[in-house]
Amino acid sequence: MLVAATQMTSRIRSMFYHAYNSYLDHAFPYDELRPLTCDGQDTWGRHLLTEILGISIVDVLVQVLGNRTEFQRVASLLQDTVDFDIDVNASVFETNIRVVGGLLSAHLLSGRAGMELEPGWPCSGPLLRMAEDAAKKLLPAFETPSGMPYGTVNLLRGVNPSETPVTCTAGVGTFILEFASLSRLTGNQTYEDLARKALLALWETRSNIGLVGNHIDVVTQKWVAQDAGIGAGVDSYFEYLVKGSILLQDPSLLHMFHEYDRVIQNYTRFDDWYLWVQMHKGTVSMPVFQSLEAFWPGLQSLIGDLESAVRTFQNYYSVWRQFGGLPEFYSIPQGFTVDKREGYPLRPELIESAMYLYRATGDHLYLQLGLDALESIEKISRTPCGYASVKDLRDHQLDNRMESFFLAETIKYLYLLFDPTHFLHGGGAWEEGGGTTGRCVLGTGGYIFNTEAHPIDAAALYCCHRHDADQSEIRNILLASPSASSTGQSQSGSSSQSQSSMLRCPVQPFSSKLSVKGQVFTENN
Repeated sequence: MLVAATQMTSRIRSMFYHAYNSYLDHAFPYDELRPLTCDGQDTWGRHLLTEILGISIVDVLVQVLGNRTEFQRVASLLQDTVDFDIDVNASVFETNIRVVGGLLSAHLLSGRAGMELEPGWPCSGPLLRMAEDAAKKLLPAFETPSGMPYGTVNLLRGVNPSETPVTCTAGVGTFILEFASLSRLTGNQTYEDLARKALLALWETRSNIGLVGNHIDVVTQKWVAQDAGIGAGVDSYFEYLVKGSILLQDPSLLHMFHEYDRVIQNYTRFDDWYLWVQMHKGTVSMPVFQSLEAFWPGLQSLIGDLESAVRTFQNYYSVWRQFGGLPEFYSIPQGFTVDKREGYPLRPELIESAMYLYRATGDHLYLQLGLDALESIEKISRTPCGYASVKDLRDHQLDNRMESFFLAETIKYLYLLFDPTHFLHGGGAWEEGGGTTGRCVLGTGGYIFNTEAHPIDAAALYCCHRHDADQSEIRNILLASPSASSTGQSQSGSSSQSQSSMLRCPVQPFSSKLSVKGQVFTENN
């Protein structure tokens, strides 16, 4: 018998505060908490991750905990202390998903958090300006012949002349959510254009059998690592094609994913596991399951492939039950961990998939996974000063680290799994004065999570500059159409149909797209 959901959410709140307060009490202002020795360490240098951690978890405070006071305190602290003009080499990928994504999410949640809003919000605001400042620091990385970005950029000096041109596939294809949102909120199309150019360049490098590899040279567009799969180095590329198609109502992105999915199912899927294969030949190169691949069943649910999602989830869940967590690498033929990859750093991916699948099916199996995860983490990883990563799942030996994604993602998805009526699941529309028209209705299109679990309100993107163009198009259509006369109805209909691609505002509640077998697009909407 499953424990009552209210009791579960209460326990998850306590888990968050134990981890969060432990970091503040023992590690701040260092980048990272060391939960076994009750102190902190810098992992990025100059306390850079401290700022990123604050950005990464600020949305959790209002989303999961409803703690408006702490949200306002952290958001104000970020505005006063964060400075991106620093001589630090930063991952373009990580800075985008954590910093740009975190600031965008916090900005869009500011209204619910009770913060004082600028006139014109959500099309303006201090957190939005910070997000754009961070994104501007990444733009030099996109100055390549292909349009695919370098993997690292110096926040003060740009790309180092000696920077390697080799980066992972996810490092090229994981920008469309944040950059398109930034463009549509600010009116600066540069960001979305760059993200789309990188996506198209990557699309054009597919092998003859339709697969992409793991690492690519962004200058020559030649593949350096030719292993094809759905895990580390590739995962969020596929994720952003699906989520980008939903957020932006863009069927072309969904088409790309379906083309990839067709060849992935053909070449990499074996008994509902997904292996790694050589991208040109399709021959198996690594018969392993990586814990990062556990996002895949959740993604399958978003496109309506529930039968496959359920079977693959069962495989992954069996590994969890075997060890009390997901090892980083798991040998499928041997049914055991891979040497030197036995750890579990409290990753969120399987819990994320459980959240999506529970929303889509209502099957309590996914709540059972949530309960198992909560009990495992509490029993194995809890220390007096937070939660420690598991160094080795075979004997549950702990590592002296608590990764920031445990606070930003794992706890968030665990909470949302047990709170099916939460506003982040959709259906909680509310109106806020602002936008470029003076009236903005939010929450009508649901929320799309980026790969760091930062939610973006789809409806907010239609409050600002691009929405103005859509409204102008509507007015032009109506003025040009003799719709008041019966003789003009046919002409009006054809005019509306011919302009339908310009009218991008979603009319269907996002929850129905997510829950009813993941339906995203039909021929008629």
